[in-house]
Amino acid sequence: MKYTIDKQEKYTLVRLHEEKLDSTAAPQLKSEMVTLHAEGVRNIILDLSEVKYTDSSGLSALLVGNRILHEDGGIFVLTSLSDHTAKLIKISQLDSVLNILPMVEEAIDAVFMHEIEKDMKSDD
Repeated sequence: MKYTIDKQEKYTLVRLHEEKLDSTAAPQLKSEMVTLHAEGVRNIILDLSEVKYTDSSGLSALLVGNRILHEDGGIFVLTSLSDHTAKLIKISQLDSVLNILPMVEEAIDAVFMHEIEKDMKSDD
């Protein structure tokens, strides 16, 4: 699986450089997200702009990322979905579970808002 990782203070941006998020790439994506989480990453933005096709194993990998970060109070945001991936998520009724935004910049804003809200809750 080809990808790049850009670690920032509040989030990590993972860009997939694959056309397919399927049974070939999904296990590697899962293990990478688990590894990042184990290293202390709490917020991940997954840029899927190069992914044209996703199957059920790809969806499973996305759900694993979403679950491990949410359990830890973090946020997992998907950006730049292809029409195919967006339709698959909608058909699977996962659009209400996953955080999906059109652009990376909006996802970064969402991470910062999430962090601010989390800080405000911990002050109460």
